[in-house]
Amino acid sequence: MTAAPEIGSARLRSEDARLITGRTNWTDNIQLPGLLHAAFLRSPVAHARITAIDVSQARERPGVIAVFTGADLADEQGSLPCAWPVTEDMVLPDHPPIAVSEVRYVGEPVAVVVARDRYAAADALEAIDVDYESLPAVLDMEEAIKEGADLVHADKGTNKSYEWVFAAGDIDAAFRDAPVVIERRYVQQRLIPSAMEPRAVVCSAVGDEYTLWSATQIPHILRLMLATVTGIPEHRLRVVAPDVGGGFGSKLQVYGEEVACLLLTKRLGRPIKWTESRSEGNATVHHGRDQIQRLSLAADSDGRIRGLKVDLLADMGAYLMLVTPGIPLLGAFMFNGIYKMDAYHFKCAGIFTTKTPTDAYRGAGRPEATYAIERLMDELASELSLDPLEVRRRNWIKHEEFPYETIAGLTYDSGNYEAATDKARQLFEYDKLRAEQADRRDRGDPVQLGIGVSTFTEMCGLAPSRVLGSLSYGAGGWEHASVRVLPSGKVEVVTGSSAHGQGHETAWAQITADRLGVPFEDVRVLHGDTAISPKGMDTYGSRSLAVGGVALYNACDKVIDKARRMAAHLLEADEHDVEFGGGAFSVRGVPDQSRTLQEVSLAAFAAHDLPEGFEPSLDSDATHDPDNFSFPHGTHLCAAEVDTETGYVKIRSYVAVDDVGKVVNPLIVEGQVHGGLAQGIAQALYEEAVYDADGNLTTTTMADYLLPAASDLPTFTTDRTETPATTNPLGVKGVGEAGTIASTPAVVNAIVDALRPYGVNDVPMPCTPERVWRTLQGGGPEHSAQPGAGGGLGSAGGEA
Repeated sequence: MTAAPEIGSARLRSEDARLITGRTNWTDNIQLPGLLHAAFLRSPVAHARITAIDVSQARERPGVIAVFTGADLADEQGSLPCAWPVTEDMVLPDHPPIAVSEVRYVGEPVAVVVARDRYAAADALEAIDVDYESLPAVLDMEEAIKEGADLVHADKGTNKSYEWVFAAGDIDAAFRDAPVVIERRYVQQRLIPSAMEPRAVVCSAVGDEYTLWSATQIPHILRLMLATVTGIPEHRLRVVAPDVGGGFGSKLQVYGEEVACLLLTKRLGRPIKWTESRSEGNATVHHGRDQIQRLSLAADSDGRIRGLKVDLLADMGAYLMLVTPGIPLLGAFMFNGIYKMDAYHFKCAGIFTTKTPTDAYRGAGRPEATYAIERLMDELASELSLDPLEVRRRNWIKHEEFPYETIAGLTYDSGNYEAATDKARQLFEYDKLRAEQADRRDRGDPVQLGIGVSTFTEMCGLAPSRVLGSLSYGAGGWEHASVRVLPSGKVEVVTGSSAHGQGHETAWAQITADRLGVPFEDVRVLHGDTAISPKGMDTYGSRSLAVGGVALYNACDKVIDKARRMAAHLLEADEHDVEFGGGAFSVRGVPDQSRTLQEVSLAAFAAHDLPEGFEPSLDSDATHDPDNFSFPHGTHLCAAEVDTETGYVKIRSYVAVDDVGKVVNPLIVEGQVHGGLAQGIAQALYEEAVYDADGNLTTTTMADYLLPAASDLPTFTTDRTETPATTNPLGVKGVGEAGTIASTPAVVNAIVDALRPYGVNDVPMPCTPERVWRTLQGGGPEHSAQPGAGGGLGSAGGEA
């Protein structure tokens, strides 16, 4: 009997048993003989010169081993790396892991205490006396680029790090005499990633060999960057990412605490541990989003898009971290979304402020772009009194037009926006909800119903090294995998993709089991340790399956090719006559002559009778550098009830139909979609990192920074369509960021749709009850105190 295929099977995740029970290895539970603990003193002011630091009393505290300032480590701590110089003239300030002479955001480290336990280290921080000479805080991006503005880095003479421009088509012609021109200004608020597991580091040394454990997404990149910054030879440094409790981009980073712990271990000859508190992390983990989007869209009177102008200000924070400047530019290729247009002009300026640095956060540039174009499509529909779905249909790429080169220069290989939208519309009962909406408006119901649409695609599977090189990114997009067939026939898979909650161990075992015809239980997946998996580009940008999974698939094929030659020798047959299927090799036309993969592996190990020139191993490696990005897509529909008297928003129903190509494990896909929806909806309704006028972060605790609980979120209706990717043999696309990218505009479009009769065309995120209420009272964008002031679909009810 042939075993059921693993690919496509909704198998429970094999790693969950240890993760859910906590019977696993994560950074903070690592205990080493002689372990010391570090605690960092952080700046309480946003911008100041450090005029003096007195650590003498801290050194006398019980249990304290040593105290170091930035000046003490200045000769060896270097500058934290930025791997993405997006322009030749980009302003790149030095970024010491521990500040030496000046602090530029609240939370920047100024000293570190090493003690026998974490409590002694934390207590000793109170005994450090720092004198600060205050400097002006720089908080508003638009003010920061005006002539005479206060400077974050005085020696650079500007708060602008770079300006990057992309243009395609004749944008002036597209706008000239356009019947419809829509101009909007949207703000992508600053977000805090809030991974379940806070950052943590443990470092130890034996002689000149160093091991660093970190709750990181990028053990391979971290190893290289730590070697570059500290001067410790890369081959003397091992980086381990044990089980990691989430990242969402926040752990795609080289942090100063990692550098400092390595240097402290080197100096003191003792293992060092540091684990952040939640409030410490909120202030110092890199933040996400924080853009001002100034947008102009030109269209014909029938709704056909002629051109799009995008002018971004992107808040870099105080420094450029690993990929900070490139994050908003990832969105440059996605503002056009799934739509055809004649011309496109994109400009982005990266701006320094005295805030925590920004960097990658789930979706990294693509959610911001999707939000802008999907909000604009609703505005266009309202302007022309068209149904929002209809105006999208008039502009999107049709399924028969794939592959399609977009105005932004990307080639979308496959997709079917019609099928996803039709399925979503049916599941959502779109027409029924529109009828209810019209009835509520006619009755003047104080609780209005809004319907939000988001039809999206994204570029993920980061991806072709030559493309990343053309964008001046400091690394490639390839991924590596090894397949080791043990003498007993069991299989070890080594992957450069480092999981932090995505289910790689299950999905990679499913791919291997299917390809090699071995039981799922016979496959073990190893990752996250540069001594075990020396090659890899790690996990981010929904690249693990589309790049790392394909590398694994190719490595399995190499195993089969090797084993076929060995099997042919054992079967005394011509290699070209040997077929492989169901985990066994047989001679074509002679099915009773066969050898299982396990038998071939044992024979290769024994090496008693090998083909000429055959090495006694079936083990194989493969590196995959994709030809293109992958382009998942989907249609998300949201129905929201908005109480016009209180501003309260309730999501009544939410339908997400995604197309992620071939699915390896439907349960994992569902989990990724649900998690992504939670984060995207949270941006629309709840989350915002807020600074006061002095540059103090006021949302450092979970009491102030609003993360939704399960009870705050609706029940999701999810489904899929399937257009396989044509650029990889598995046909897979990414799924890790799709929910986050699509859901934010769907929710905000629903809120605005509910309020259009009151003249509202925008509610700034997060759309809290107070913010919705103030908008209705005249404290927000275009508004009216009375229903019926808005035109288009808002008052007409729409048309199919």
